[in-house]
Amino acid sequence: MKSQAKNKKKKIFVGMSGGVDSSVTAALLNKKRNYDVYGVFIRGWYPSGIPCTWRQDRRDAMRVAALLDIPFYTFDLSREYKKHIIDYMIKEYAAGRTPNPDIMCNKYIKFDSFLNKALEIGADHIATGHYIKIQNLKRKAKNYNSKLKIAKDINKDQSYFLWTLTQKQLKYCLFPLGDYSKPEVREMAKKFKLPVANKRDSQGLCFVGEFKMEDFLKEHIKPKPGKILDHEGKIIGDHNGVQYYTVGQRHGIGRTCLPAGKAGVEPLYIVEKNLKKNTLTVAPKSKERKYYKSEIKIKDINWLSGELPDTEKTYQARIRYRQTLQNCKIEKIKTDIKIIFEEPQKAVAAGQSLVLYDNEEMLGGGIIA
Repeated sequence: MKSQAKNKKKKIFVGMSGGVDSSVTAALLNKKRNYDVYGVFIRGWYPSGIPCTWRQDRRDAMRVAALLDIPFYTFDLSREYKKHIIDYMIKEYAAGRTPNPDIMCNKYIKFDSFLNKALEIGADHIATGHYIKIQNLKRKAKNYNSKLKIAKDINKDQSYFLWTLTQKQLKYCLFPLGDYSKPEVREMAKKFKLPVANKRDSQGLCFVGEFKMEDFLKEHIKPKPGKILDHEGKIIGDHNGVQYYTVGQRHGIGRTCLPAGKAGVEPLYIVEKNLKKNTLTVAPKSKERKYYKSEIKIKDINWLSGELPDTEKTYQARIRYRQTLQNCKIEKIKTDIKIIFEEPQKAVAAGQSLVLYDNEEMLGGGIIA
């Protein structure tokens, strides 16, 4: 009986979006003799009136599953998606913050609802097409201490989006693409003769796709016109409501009397939002520095190890996806956590995520307060 249990194939449920990354993930795992692979398409919630490709994406995922000869499921998580992603996003924008729905999608949909549903029906692990490395360090019999590390392909590394994961979740997770570059994944897709080998990457919101955020928000947040100020506090134009904009934004700011972008005129960027006064402050790059921040307080913190990192040590952090890692230290004051940067940071947006690293290891992070 022991030998039979030992030789029993592990059931791996792969989240298949219909894209090349998740399709190659399924193909790679399907080659392993001790794995039984199952494809799963996760159906999210899709705003009415906005073009969405989910039906085509599902068909693409089904075609890949058929080619690999693996079972295929569709998990309808639209209710969970509406609650944890869409409603959260609207609430955050209405409060004047800039949310990161892709991070919440990972926290509540892929590594909570999808993971739990897969485990309920017999999965041993789930796998996704995220570009990240996982390292499992054995401690006792079935207990693991999992670490997440930056992917081989720095340009595709997605560690920034996974800081909310816990040890309980990570022990069930597989990330096969962490050791490959995107070009290598494309080549493998062709080698496996996958029908999505040349499909372009999605650039839009998790599960929803590409759309203009301001148009969507206007359906849920009433416009409240206000004034646009320059870096000296002078009124130079007007906007539709600070909730529609984010710090660091350049395009689509509103109507200003400064012809930004024309010869001899520097482009303008949002450097400050004031929800109470309903004003936006904009400035050219040459005047941005006075709005930079060296100290950033974070909330809703998660450390992958379950413990606060050493406050005496120098770490690295980023406050936006693909930002170059910046040297910093952690400061704990009672229950508050501050990240102190060696160099002042520009475009610090409340509601976004600050993610901490120890060289190649991602330690966790929090929401910018």
